[in-house]
Amino acid sequence: MGDYVPRMQVKYRQEIVPALMKQFSFGNQLEVPRLMKVTLNMGLGEAVQTPKIIEAAVEEMSQIVGQKPVVTRAKKSIATFKLRQGMPIGVAVTLRKERMWEFVDRLITLALPRVRDFRGVSTRAFDGRGNYTLGIKEQIIFPEINYDKIDKIKGMSVNFGTTARTDEHGRALLAAFGMPFRK
Repeated sequence: MGDYVPRMQVKYRQEIVPALMKQFSFGNQLEVPRLMKVTLNMGLGEAVQTPKIIEAAVEEMSQIVGQKPVVTRAKKSIATFKLRQGMPIGVAVTLRKERMWEFVDRLITLALPRVRDFRGVSTRAFDGRGNYTLGIKEQIIFPEINYDKIDKIKGMSVNFGTTARTDEHGRALLAAFGMPFRK
């Protein structure tokens, strides 16, 4: 890796920081919101009946992000769902630094345009502090996934953790990266 710098990180430093400083009249570069982490979560409730689905999800998630995800386990037992405490019910991974920049680049330029009937992502999924959560219905929009080896289509949520203090700043940051928000 050595001296390699991801394309989105270069774009952030050279184009986005000056643009946001001008747009919001920040006095210091450190005031400009930045992307801290990207968290992917795949909740698999059907893992109670078919435990093998967790292994497939771990394999697919690691193909997508290039990092091994953590298996999330149930915190409580819920009899109605035949769920016991400690059972595996999902996979999650947190990306930072180079892997985060590479994933954001692939998500915005390759994966989102491959969504069927795509009209843009919602602008209402901000949490009030500038963080954004995006729901993806099919994992097959990522080019790393081999369509023929998929046994079940699974969705996931992608959370962008930023240092933005308001939703407006967070939206401006993600829009500058090229996030295709609905008009």
